[in-house]
Amino acid sequence: MNKPAVRDAALLVFRALLGVIFVAHGVDKMFFTGIDATAALFGQWGIIQPTLSAWLTAIIEMVCGALLVVGLLTTAAAGVLAVVMALAGYFVHLSQGLFATDGGFEYPLVLVGSLLMIVVFGAGRASLDGVLSRVEA
Repeated sequence: MNKPAVRDAALLVFRALLGVIFVAHGVDKMFFTGIDATAALFGQWGIIQPTLSAWLTAIIEMVCGALLVVGLLTTAAAGVLAVVMALAGYFVHLSQGLFATDGGFEYPLVLVGSLLMIVVFGAGRASLDGVLSRVEA
């Protein structure tokens, strides 16, 4: 299992799945739930500047999620998303306990851990980062 092709395939699947999850959440905030409703929810949770925070969160989730899917600027995108999810875990989910079924911090914790794996191991060769690094060499 410790073959570069297997590692790169696993990283491709891993970051693509994470990226799709974040794009879906950003699209939901922006278009389905709507920014106004998302901002109202952020306000109920006590998040400062709820409208600005809703816009920033939705845009960051969509853009950085898409960057994860294609593997461009991958470690930076994963790092930004990890910070956003850590903040969400702290400000929203921590007071709800552990389990996701109760709104707890279980889900953001798994996402932060997953994103940190991408930060540490990178995008792999099956990514635009991998292609661009080979072109420069």
